[in-house]
Amino acid sequence: MGKNKSIFTILTSIYIVIALFEVIAEYNDAKGFLVVIKLLIPLSIIVLYLIVSTKKQPLFILAMFFSLLTNLLYIPSAYYYLLFALIAFIIHRILVIRLIVKYNRITDYIPVIIATAPFLVISFYLLMETNDIPEDSFYLLVLQNILISIFAGISLSSYVMKDSKQNSILLISALLFVMLQFAIFIQKYFLIDEYQQILRPLAMLLNSLAFYSFFRYVIEAENSNND
Repeated sequence: MGKNKSIFTILTSIYIVIALFEVIAEYNDAKGFLVVIKLLIPLSIIVLYLIVSTKKQPLFILAMFFSLLTNLLYIPSAYYYLLFALIAFIIHRILVIRLIVKYNRITDYIPVIIATAPFLVISFYLLMETNDIPEDSFYLLVLQNILISIFAGISLSSYVMKDSKQNSILLISALLFVMLQFAIFIQKYFLIDEYQQILRPLAMLLNSLAFYSFFRYVIEAENSNND
């Protein structure tokens, strides 16, 4: 146990360093270096999970694989890469929601619906205010907005209904993912030629924090279920 804890501390430190390098690489627009870094981020999470987890959920590993795929597809600026990134991210989000429902069993859907509504309103307001979205990616963005809103709604309602360490970490992760999606959306569709040197590093910072906090949630959920 002590050995695993030491390895976990070392790998967490390495993850933090990788995340910092990713933010710096985005700031300097070092695309060649970013390809390697964007592979290391989810791979580091997977390694951390395999060392710490007592359950080894294939669903979590599969979700992280699709996050890896999404990160890589977001690097090029070509439109069709963005389209494939949206598809990969939707699959990732479905897997994440499935994993959350597995650990946070929903017995009353009313709080979830109420908590989801504000996120849906904000997401669709931004979507409706955007005029340059290609027609073949519009419905993918609609689905993506629905999924992130459900994720955030489940997280918020779980925290309100039961304030535990597990649900607190989940809420933090959900809010980081929501901010990440908004940052990417604004970068891609609103401020295409402005503030890119700020928005891209910010998105990468949020990405690193969101996935690490979600990993911590899964570990906490597994430990709570063991107890």
